[in-house]
Amino acid sequence: MSTEIDYYELLEVERTADDKVLKSAYRKLAMRYHPDKNPGCGDSEARFKQINEAYDCLKDPQKRAAYDRYGHAAFQQGMGGGGGQGGGDFGDIGDIFESIFGSAFGGGGRQQQRRGADLRYDMEVSLDEAFRGKSTEITIEVSQSCEPCGGSGAQPGTGKRGCSMCGGHGKVRAQQGFFVVERTCPTCHGRGEVIEKPCRSCGGEGRVDKPQTLQVDIPPGVDSGTRIRLSGKGEAGPFGSPPGDLYIFLHVKRHRVFERDGTTLVTKVPITFTTAALGGSIEIPGIDGEAIELEIPAGIQSGKQLRKRGEGMPVLQGRGRGDLVIEIAVETPTKLSARQKEILRELQATETGDECPQSKGFFDRIKDAWTDLTE
Repeated sequence: MSTEIDYYELLEVERTADDKVLKSAYRKLAMRYHPDKNPGCGDSEARFKQINEAYDCLKDPQKRAAYDRYGHAAFQQGMGGGGGQGGGDFGDIGDIFESIFGSAFGGGGRQQQRRGADLRYDMEVSLDEAFRGKSTEITIEVSQSCEPCGGSGAQPGTGKRGCSMCGGHGKVRAQQGFFVVERTCPTCHGRGEVIEKPCRSCGGEGRVDKPQTLQVDIPPGVDSGTRIRLSGKGEAGPFGSPPGDLYIFLHVKRHRVFERDGTTLVTKVPITFTTAALGGSIEIPGIDGEAIELEIPAGIQSGKQLRKRGEGMPVLQGRGRGDLVIEIAVETPTKLSARQKEILRELQATETGDECPQSKGFFDRIKDAWTDLTE
Protein backbone atom coordinates (compact mmCIF):
# COMPACT_ATOMS: atom_id res chain seq x y z
CA MET A 1 0.00 0.00 0.00
CA SER A 2 1.21 3.47 -0.79
CA THR A 3 -0.07 5.19 2.40
CA GLU A 4 -1.50 4.40 5.79
CA ILE A 5 -4.41 6.83 5.74
CA ASP A 6 -7.43 5.17 7.33
CA TYR A 7 -9.66 3.69 4.64
CA TYR A 8 -12.84 4.77 6.36
CA GLU A 9 -11.53 8.34 6.60
CA LEU A 10 -10.60 8.26 2.92
CA LEU A 11 -14.18 7.30 2.01
CA GLU A 12 -15.61 9.69 4.64
CA VAL A 13 -17.80 7.00 6.23
CA GLU A 14 -18.24 5.48 9.67
CA ARG A 15 -16.65 2.11 10.46
CA THR A 16 -20.14 0.62 10.75
CA ALA A 17 -21.13 1.70 7.22
CA ASP A 18 -22.90 -0.98 5.19
CA ASP A 19 -22.25 -1.91 1.55
CA LYS A 20 -24.79 0.58 0.22
CA VAL A 21 -23.25 3.51 2.11
CA LEU A 22 -19.73 2.47 1.07
CA LYS A 23 -20.70 2.28 -2.59
CA SER A 24 -22.46 5.64 -2.54
CA ALA A 25 -19.50 7.37 -0.83
CA TYR A 26 -17.04 5.81 -3.27
CA ARG A 27 -18.95 6.96 -6.35
CA LYS A 28 -19.27 10.49 -4.99
CA LEU A 29 -15.53 10.81 -4.21
CA ALA A 30 -14.43 9.03 -7.39
CA MET A 31 -16.34 11.60 -9.48
CA ARG A 32 -14.82 14.47 -7.49
CA TYR A 33 -11.18 13.32 -7.81
CA HIS A 34 -11.30 11.60 -11.20
CA PRO A 35 -8.24 12.60 -13.33
CA ASP A 36 -10.51 13.54 -16.25
CA LYS A 37 -12.15 16.20 -14.07
CA ASN A 38 -8.83 17.39 -12.67
CA PRO A 39 -6.38 17.30 -15.57
CA GLY A 40 -2.77 17.88 -14.54
CA CYS A 41 -3.52 17.80 -10.80
CA GLY A 42 -1.19 15.31 -9.14
CA ASP A 43 -2.92 15.55 -5.74
CA SER A 44 -6.29 14.64 -7.23
CA GLU A 45 -4.79 11.70 -9.09
CA ALA A 46 -3.11 10.42 -5.91
CA ARG A 47 -6.33 10.78 -3.90
CA PHE A 48 -8.28 8.99 -6.65
CA LYS A 49 -5.89 6.00 -6.37
CA GLN A 50 -6.22 6.00 -2.57
CA ILE A 51 -10.00 6.02 -2.78
CA ASN A 52 -10.00 3.08 -5.19
CA GLU A 53 -7.58 1.22 -2.94
CA ALA A 54 -9.78 1.81 0.10
CA TYR A 55 -13.01 0.78 -1.63
CA ASP A 56 -11.39 -2.33 -3.14
CA CYS A 57 -10.54 -3.46 0.39
CA LEU A 58 -13.74 -2.54 2.24
CA LYS A 59 -16.18 -3.91 -0.34
CA ASP A 60 -14.73 -7.42 0.18
CA PRO A 61 -16.01 -8.95 3.47
CA GLN A 62 -12.85 -11.02 4.05
CA LYS A 63 -10.44 -8.17 3.33
CA ARG A 64 -12.55 -5.81 5.42
CA ALA A 65 -12.52 -8.19 8.39
CA ALA A 66 -8.73 -8.49 8.16
CA TYR A 67 -8.36 -4.70 7.87
CA ASP A 68 -10.70 -4.01 10.80
CA ARG A 69 -8.60 -6.30 12.98
CA TYR A 70 -5.04 -5.53 11.85
CA GLY A 71 -5.25 -2.36 9.80
CA HIS A 72 -2.75 -1.89 6.98
CA ALA A 73 -0.46 -4.52 8.53
CA ALA A 74 -2.87 -7.18 7.32
CA PHE A 75 -1.71 -6.52 3.76
CA GLN A 76 1.91 -5.43 4.24
CA GLN A 77 3.76 -8.19 6.02
CA GLY A 78 4.95 -10.98 3.76
CA MET A 79 3.46 -9.31 0.68
CA GLY A 80 6.61 -7.81 -0.73
CA GLY A 81 5.10 -4.31 -0.54
CA GLY A 82 5.45 -1.65 2.12
CA GLY A 83 9.02 -2.84 2.76
CA GLY A 84 10.16 -1.17 5.92
CA GLN A 85 6.80 0.07 7.11
CA GLY A 86 5.58 -0.78 10.59
CA GLY A 87 2.95 -3.23 11.72
CA GLY A 88 2.57 -6.25 13.99
CA ASP A 89 4.47 -9.52 13.63
CA PHE A 90 1.78 -11.34 11.69
CA GLY A 91 3.84 -13.53 9.31
CA ASP A 92 1.83 -13.27 6.08
CA ILE A 93 -1.73 -12.83 4.88
CA GLY A 94 -2.40 -16.58 5.00
CA ASP A 95 -1.69 -16.63 8.75
CA ILE A 96 -3.89 -13.56 9.31
CA PHE A 97 -6.81 -15.00 7.36
CA GLU A 98 -6.44 -18.29 9.20
CA SER A 99 -6.59 -16.58 12.58
CA ILE A 100 -9.85 -14.90 11.53
CA PHE A 101 -11.60 -17.49 9.31
CA GLY A 102 -9.85 -20.77 10.16
CA SER A 103 -7.68 -23.15 8.19
CA ALA A 104 -9.82 -22.86 5.04
CA PHE A 105 -7.90 -19.64 4.24
CA GLY A 106 -4.46 -21.12 4.55
CA GLY A 107 -1.64 -21.20 7.06
CA GLY A 108 -2.94 -24.43 8.53
CA GLY A 109 0.32 -26.35 8.46
CA ARG A 110 0.62 -29.81 7.03
CA GLN A 111 -2.34 -31.56 5.50
CA GLN A 112 -4.46 -33.72 7.79
CA GLN A 113 -4.41 -37.47 7.31
CA ARG A 114 -6.62 -38.50 4.45
CA ARG A 115 -9.07 -41.20 5.44
CA GLY A 116 -9.42 -44.22 3.17
CA ALA A 117 -12.30 -44.39 0.70
CA ASP A 118 -15.66 -45.91 1.60
CA LEU A 119 -16.66 -48.97 -0.43
CA ARG A 120 -20.00 -50.36 -1.60
CA TYR A 121 -21.01 -54.01 -1.90
CA ASP A 122 -24.39 -55.08 -3.33
CA MET A 123 -25.91 -58.24 -1.88
CA GLU A 124 -29.06 -60.07 -2.98
CA VAL A 125 -31.13 -61.97 -0.41
CA SER A 126 -34.39 -63.92 -0.64
CA LEU A 127 -37.57 -62.81 1.10
CA ASP A 128 -37.26 -65.81 3.41
CA GLU A 129 -33.73 -64.68 4.39
CA ALA A 130 -34.99 -61.15 4.89
CA PHE A 131 -37.67 -62.57 7.21
CA ARG A 132 -35.36 -64.70 9.33
CA GLY A 133 -32.09 -62.81 8.96
CA LYS A 134 -28.86 -64.57 8.11
CA SER A 135 -25.16 -64.62 8.78
CA THR A 136 -22.91 -64.94 5.75
CA GLU A 137 -19.39 -64.30 4.52
CA ILE A 138 -18.28 -62.13 1.63
CA THR A 139 -14.89 -61.80 -0.02
CA ILE A 140 -13.86 -58.53 -1.64
CA GLU A 141 -10.66 -57.15 -3.16
CA VAL A 142 -9.70 -54.10 -1.15
CA SER A 143 -6.67 -51.97 -0.33
CA GLN A 144 -5.26 -52.95 3.05
CA SER A 145 -2.38 -51.70 5.15
CA CYS A 146 0.98 -53.00 3.92
CA GLU A 147 2.32 -55.51 6.45
CA PRO A 148 6.11 -55.20 5.79
CA CYS A 149 6.12 -51.43 6.41
CA GLY A 150 3.15 -51.31 8.77
CA GLY A 151 1.41 -48.82 6.50
CA SER A 152 4.16 -46.20 6.76
CA GLY A 153 5.33 -46.64 3.15
CA ALA A 154 8.98 -46.76 4.24
CA GLN A 155 11.30 -49.75 4.16
CA PRO A 156 11.71 -51.39 7.57
CA GLY A 157 14.56 -49.73 9.45
CA THR A 158 14.19 -46.45 7.56
CA GLY A 159 12.03 -43.45 8.24
CA LYS A 160 10.86 -40.12 6.96
CA ARG A 161 12.34 -36.66 6.89
CA GLY A 162 10.88 -33.22 6.67
CA CYS A 163 10.10 -31.99 3.17
CA SER A 164 12.68 -29.44 2.02
CA MET A 165 10.29 -27.95 -0.53
CA CYS A 166 7.69 -26.75 1.99
CA GLY A 167 9.76 -26.85 5.18
CA GLY A 168 7.46 -29.47 6.67
CA HIS A 169 4.29 -27.36 6.34
CA GLY A 170 2.72 -29.43 3.57
CA LYS A 171 1.90 -26.29 1.59
CA VAL A 172 3.81 -23.81 -0.52
CA ARG A 173 2.93 -20.20 -1.27
CA ALA A 174 3.52 -17.98 -4.25
CA GLN A 175 2.79 -14.29 -4.64
CA GLN A 176 0.47 -13.29 -7.46
CA GLY A 177 0.04 -9.55 -7.45
CA PHE A 178 -1.92 -8.45 -4.40
CA PHE A 179 -2.59 -12.00 -3.17
CA VAL A 180 -0.56 -14.90 -1.90
CA VAL A 181 -1.71 -18.18 -3.43
CA GLU A 182 -1.32 -21.27 -1.27
CA ARG A 183 -1.34 -24.81 -2.68
CA THR A 184 -0.45 -28.33 -1.63
CA CYS A 185 3.25 -29.07 -1.80
CA PRO A 186 3.93 -31.06 -5.02
CA THR A 187 6.85 -32.92 -3.42
CA CYS A 188 5.28 -34.32 -0.23
CA HIS A 189 1.62 -34.00 -1.37
CA GLY A 190 0.64 -32.13 1.78
CA ARG A 191 2.17 -34.53 4.32
CA GLY A 192 5.13 -32.33 5.25
CA GLU A 193 7.36 -35.42 5.12
CA VAL A 194 9.03 -37.47 2.45
CA ILE A 195 10.00 -41.14 2.59
CA GLU A 196 13.72 -41.77 2.37
CA LYS A 197 13.44 -45.35 1.04
CA PRO A 198 10.00 -46.45 -0.21
CA CYS A 199 8.79 -49.91 0.80
CA ARG A 200 9.31 -52.47 -1.96
CA SER A 201 5.98 -54.21 -1.29
CA CYS A 202 3.72 -51.17 -1.63
CA GLY A 203 5.97 -48.76 -3.53
CA GLY A 204 5.80 -46.23 -0.72
CA GLU A 205 1.97 -46.06 -0.74
CA GLY A 206 1.57 -47.86 2.58
CA ARG A 207 -1.23 -50.11 1.27
CA VAL A 208 -1.70 -53.05 -1.10
CA ASP A 209 -4.71 -54.68 -2.77
CA LYS A 210 -5.63 -58.15 -1.52
CA PRO A 211 -8.75 -60.25 -0.84
CA GLN A 212 -10.56 -59.75 2.43
CA THR A 213 -13.17 -62.16 3.86
CA LEU A 214 -15.75 -60.55 6.12
CA GLN A 215 -18.61 -61.78 8.27
CA VAL A 216 -21.91 -60.01 7.56
CA ASP A 217 -24.89 -60.34 9.91
CA ILE A 218 -28.21 -59.48 8.26
CA PRO A 219 -30.93 -58.72 10.81
CA PRO A 220 -34.54 -59.88 10.34
CA GLY A 221 -36.81 -57.39 8.59
CA VAL A 222 -34.38 -55.90 6.08
CA ASP A 223 -35.77 -54.58 2.80
CA SER A 224 -34.40 -53.51 -0.56
CA GLY A 225 -32.33 -50.39 0.05
CA THR A 226 -31.38 -51.34 3.60
CA ARG A 227 -27.74 -50.43 4.19
CA ILE A 228 -25.39 -52.19 6.60
CA ARG A 229 -22.18 -50.38 7.58
CA LEU A 230 -19.01 -52.26 8.49
CA SER A 231 -16.88 -49.63 10.19
CA GLY A 232 -13.21 -49.60 9.22
CA LYS A 233 -13.63 -52.31 6.58
CA GLY A 234 -13.30 -50.02 3.58
CA GLU A 235 -10.18 -49.01 1.72
CA ALA A 236 -7.09 -48.46 3.83
CA GLY A 237 -5.91 -44.86 4.03
CA PRO A 238 -2.57 -43.90 2.48
CA PHE A 239 0.54 -43.89 4.67
CA GLY A 240 -1.16 -45.39 7.69
CA SER A 241 -4.23 -43.14 7.60
CA PRO A 242 -7.50 -44.56 9.02
CA PRO A 243 -9.48 -46.86 6.72
CA GLY A 244 -12.89 -46.03 5.28
CA ASP A 245 -16.09 -47.98 5.83
CA LEU A 246 -17.77 -50.75 3.83
CA TYR A 247 -21.47 -50.35 3.06
CA ILE A 248 -23.55 -53.43 2.23
CA PHE A 249 -26.59 -52.50 0.10
CA LEU A 250 -29.30 -55.17 0.23
CA HIS A 251 -31.67 -56.15 -2.57
CA VAL A 252 -34.56 -58.51 -1.74
CA LYS A 253 -35.57 -60.89 -4.55
CA ARG A 254 -39.19 -61.33 -5.61
CA HIS A 255 -41.06 -64.16 -3.90
CA ARG A 256 -43.21 -66.72 -5.72
CA VAL A 257 -46.15 -66.32 -3.31
CA PHE A 258 -45.85 -63.04 -1.43
CA GLU A 259 -45.43 -59.44 -2.47
CA ARG A 260 -44.08 -56.97 0.04
CA ASP A 261 -45.11 -53.46 1.04
CA GLY A 262 -42.93 -52.42 3.97
CA THR A 263 -43.74 -54.85 6.78
CA THR A 264 -46.99 -55.94 5.07
CA LEU A 265 -47.11 -59.07 2.95
CA VAL A 266 -49.74 -59.45 0.21
CA THR A 267 -50.81 -62.64 -1.52
CA LYS A 268 -53.65 -63.62 -3.86
CA VAL A 269 -55.60 -66.76 -2.99
CA PRO A 270 -58.00 -68.43 -5.48
CA ILE A 271 -61.12 -70.10 -4.08
CA THR A 272 -63.90 -72.06 -5.75
CA PHE A 273 -67.13 -70.29 -6.51
CA THR A 274 -68.99 -72.71 -4.19
CA THR A 275 -66.70 -71.75 -1.28
CA ALA A 276 -67.23 -68.11 -2.18
CA ALA A 277 -70.99 -68.62 -2.16
CA LEU A 278 -71.31 -70.82 0.92
CA GLY A 279 -68.26 -69.71 2.93
CA GLY A 280 -65.78 -72.05 4.51
CA SER A 281 -62.31 -72.42 5.95
CA ILE A 282 -59.03 -72.84 4.07
CA GLU A 283 -55.34 -73.06 5.03
CA ILE A 284 -52.52 -71.09 3.44
CA PRO A 285 -48.76 -71.19 4.21
CA GLY A 286 -47.25 -68.26 6.10
CA ILE A 287 -43.85 -66.70 5.44
CA ASP A 288 -42.59 -68.48 8.56
CA GLY A 289 -43.65 -71.88 7.18
CA GLU A 290 -46.56 -72.27 9.58
CA ALA A 291 -50.07 -72.92 8.24
CA ILE A 292 -52.56 -70.07 8.60
CA GLU A 293 -56.27 -70.88 8.85
CA LEU A 294 -58.45 -68.43 6.96
CA GLU A 295 -62.20 -68.12 7.43
CA ILE A 296 -64.05 -67.29 4.19
CA PRO A 297 -67.35 -65.47 4.76
CA ALA A 298 -70.30 -66.57 2.62
CA GLY A 299 -70.92 -64.43 -0.45
CA ILE A 300 -67.36 -63.08 -0.69
CA GLN A 301 -66.44 -61.42 -4.01
CA SER A 302 -63.27 -61.41 -6.08
CA GLY A 303 -60.91 -58.65 -5.02
CA LYS A 304 -62.06 -58.69 -1.39
CA GLN A 305 -59.10 -58.46 1.00
CA LEU A 306 -58.83 -60.27 4.31
CA ARG A 307 -56.19 -59.32 6.89
CA LYS A 308 -54.29 -61.50 9.33
CA ARG A 309 -52.63 -59.42 12.03
CA GLY A 310 -49.01 -60.13 12.93
CA GLU A 311 -48.34 -62.54 10.06
CA GLY A 312 -46.22 -60.19 7.95
CA MET A 313 -42.54 -59.19 8.02
CA PRO A 314 -40.64 -58.39 11.23
CA VAL A 315 -40.09 -54.74 12.13
CA LEU A 316 -36.41 -53.99 11.45
CA GLN A 317 -34.60 -53.40 14.75
CA GLY A 318 -37.96 -53.27 16.48
CA ARG A 319 -40.66 -55.47 17.92
CA GLY A 320 -43.56 -57.26 16.37
CA ARG A 321 -44.52 -58.06 12.80
CA GLY A 322 -46.61 -56.49 10.10
CA ASP A 323 -49.80 -57.97 8.65
CA LEU A 324 -50.61 -60.47 5.94
CA VAL A 325 -53.21 -59.29 3.42
CA ILE A 326 -55.04 -62.01 1.46
CA GLU A 327 -56.76 -60.93 -1.74
CA ILE A 328 -59.53 -63.30 -2.76
CA ALA A 329 -59.90 -64.43 -6.38
CA VAL A 330 -63.09 -66.39 -7.08
CA GLU A 331 -62.31 -68.99 -9.73
CA THR A 332 -64.86 -70.07 -12.30
CA PRO A 333 -64.65 -73.82 -12.98
CA THR A 334 -63.61 -74.82 -16.49
CA LYS A 335 -63.92 -78.63 -16.25
CA LEU A 336 -67.32 -79.89 -15.08
CA SER A 337 -68.79 -83.37 -15.07
CA ALA A 338 -72.25 -84.03 -16.50
CA ARG A 339 -73.74 -84.20 -13.02
CA GLN A 340 -72.13 -80.89 -11.99
CA LYS A 341 -73.48 -79.21 -15.10
CA GLU A 342 -76.94 -80.59 -14.34
CA ILE A 343 -76.81 -79.17 -10.81
CA LEU A 344 -75.77 -75.78 -12.11
CA ARG A 345 -78.59 -75.77 -14.65
CA GLU A 346 -81.03 -76.50 -11.86
CA LEU A 347 -79.54 -73.61 -9.88
CA GLN A 348 -79.76 -71.33 -12.91
CA ALA A 349 -83.41 -72.25 -13.45
CA THR A 350 -84.30 -71.22 -9.91
CA GLU A 351 -82.39 -67.88 -9.90
CA THR A 352 -84.49 -64.76 -9.32
CA GLY A 353 -81.70 -62.18 -9.67
CA ASP A 354 -81.66 -61.37 -5.98
CA GLU A 355 -78.85 -63.89 -5.42
CA CYS A 356 -76.34 -61.56 -7.10
CA PRO A 357 -77.18 -57.97 -6.07
CA GLN A 358 -74.23 -56.43 -7.87
CA SER A 359 -75.28 -57.91 -11.22
CA LYS A 360 -78.91 -56.97 -10.65
CA GLY A 361 -77.96 -53.40 -9.75
CA PHE A 362 -75.72 -53.07 -12.78
CA PHE A 363 -78.35 -54.22 -15.28
CA ASP A 364 -80.99 -52.05 -13.60
CA ARG A 365 -78.75 -49.03 -14.20
CA ILE A 366 -78.23 -50.06 -17.82
CA LYS A 367 -81.97 -50.37 -18.27
CA ASP A 368 -82.60 -46.91 -16.79
CA ALA A 369 -79.90 -45.35 -18.98
CA TRP A 370 -81.37 -46.98 -22.12
CA THR A 371 -84.82 -45.73 -21.24
CA ASP A 372 -83.55 -42.14 -20.86
CA LEU A 373 -81.93 -42.32 -24.29
CA THR A 374 -85.04 -43.59 -26.08
CA GLU A 375 -87.54 -41.19 -24.53
